[in-house]
Amino acid sequence: MGTCDSTMGLRNTLIVMALLLSGAASLKSHAFFNETGELPCHFPNTQNLSLDELVIFWQDQNKLVLYELFKGQEKPNNVNPKYIGRTSFDQDSWTLRLHNVQIKDTGSYQCFIHHRRSQGLVSIHQMSSDLIVLANFSQPEIRLIANQTEKSNIINLTCSSIQGYPEPQRMYVSLNTTNSSSTYDAVMKKSQSNITELYNVSISVSFPIPPETNVTIFCALQLEPTKIILSQPYNIDAKSPVPSPPVPDHILWIAALLVTVVVSGMVFLTLKKRKKKQPGPSNECEIIKVEEKESEQTAKRVELQEPERSDEVQCDVNISKTASDNKSATDF
Repeated sequence: MGTCDSTMGLRNTLIVMALLLSGAASLKSHAFFNETGELPCHFPNTQNLSLDELVIFWQDQNKLVLYELFKGQEKPNNVNPKYIGRTSFDQDSWTLRLHNVQIKDTGSYQCFIHHRRSQGLVSIHQMSSDLIVLANFSQPEIRLIANQTEKSNIINLTCSSIQGYPEPQRMYVSLNTTNSSSTYDAVMKKSQSNITELYNVSISVSFPIPPETNVTIFCALQLEPTKIILSQPYNIDAKSPVPSPPVPDHILWIAALLVTVVVSGMVFLTLKKRKKKQPGPSNECEIIKVEEKESEQTAKRVELQEPERSDEVQCDVNISKTASDNKSATDF
């Protein structure tokens, strides 16, 4: 009997050591902000022990107790106030669920299982797990800043994302056209809430855009090397040629009037110059009259010579006719 008892004791010791060694590796568990995280214990219970024979509890990295089950009964008196009302134990999977997870809950946790025997409590299982709390950033949002230099084709915009954790690695803007793609980086501005510890991030970017083609802009938030959140596309259509502004009607009327006045003036001046250069028959007649008067004073008798121009002949005829008319009037 002594040999059997010794063999059974050695076997139990080996089982316990194997269980402890199997639980030495820490498991990673992920949970999202304000949701439920799981802290596994993975107790195999090869001996089919009942909960009445066990003492089970979890504690955090600061040795604060999250949950305790003593002989099948919960012991809230030993639980730290920050965890009261936030835990539930799944007996089938030997997992403790932590509700309403906060960023501050990120850390390492241990579960312990003791077997109650006549000689006292014996540790038969222990396991560590790391809880990683995440918060999904909002989809990046692009906002266009009012541009005072629109003719220069420079665009100014901001991109922002809020309420996320952990801090992202990078934030940038991607500009895409039919034939090219460009990336613009900027210093990421970040702020962290003192209460929730969540991050808000943003960047401000300025860059030229080609006016002759359609442009699509994305803002990218890189959380991990292979995990990127993209904004909705921001589209800028190609600019159509700007037509010349129509000339007002009154401007056209004024222009037409000015042209008319200028043309009329030029015509008038041209005719006036021509008139000065070519005197009419009446002026020539006056000249001939003066010459005849002078010849009468110097000579008693003037022989009329045949004029070279038809205009002079006409003048002589007119002069003779006038003289005869005057004589008749005198005789009468």
